[in-house]
Amino acid sequence: MENKLNVPTMASLFAEGKQPEVLFWVGCAGSFDDRAKKITKAFVKLLHKAGVSFAVLGTEESCTGDPAKRAGNEFLFQMQAMTNIEVMNGYEIKKVVTACPHCFNTIKNEYPSLGGTYEVLHHTQFLKALVDEGRITLEGGTYKGKRITYHDPCYLGRANDVFEAPRELISKLDAELVEMKNCRKKGLCCGAGGAQMFKEPEKGDKDVNIERTEQALETQPEIIAAACPFCNTMMTDGVKNKEKEASIAVMDIAELLANVEDL
Repeated sequence: MENKLNVPTMASLFAEGKQPEVLFWVGCAGSFDDRAKKITKAFVKLLHKAGVSFAVLGTEESCTGDPAKRAGNEFLFQMQAMTNIEVMNGYEIKKVVTACPHCFNTIKNEYPSLGGTYEVLHHTQFLKALVDEGRITLEGGTYKGKRITYHDPCYLGRANDVFEAPRELISKLDAELVEMKNCRKKGLCCGAGGAQMFKEPEKGDKDVNIERTEQALETQPEIIAAACPFCNTMMTDGVKNKEKEASIAVMDIAELLANVEDL
């Protein structure tokens, strides 16, 4: 198993004069949060399975600056962004893939004006391309007929119009995709965006993640699929609040695909 999860760094490849097909931007959640680390590992397994030449920055990767910017600290954001851009440009990075919509949005839309222009893909887009190219085959009935509802992350869906890639991957699992009443352009936030992840909610009648979880539960799903580590945390907390964790799983799209690939 360990050799499967061999993850090269840009520094080691660069020293050998090699350039990977893609830089995998792990992000803070994927690096440090215990739940999100499982998403990182699932995605790495899929990259290996597909024969993708990839690398990570490792200790040279810093926070994109998204939470600082959303919380209003533009100065800190620009410091963090410039540090990352300097590193990526030094390695002549052209293509970046990340499993975090916050990193995706920030690097794609806010780094170019600071001198960092790259082709940036969310992992659902990249995985869909790998499936379409036949580099990943989704055979096996792990999720055949399972009721799966998909939660649109704000920075993936409404902010960047990526709605179809995750849904097409779910449909390729032969699962039954059941939509919440608020989906796609009318998707509802999980409650973590805009740096809300790192603070207690203001006083109100109901937490946003509880409202969103209730919408998910209305579809009577067996699995709530997410495509963002923040959303995963908030929906998992919501499911626990409703004491449904024994019957309903919250899983990232990469984890669903990696489980099929285990067959």
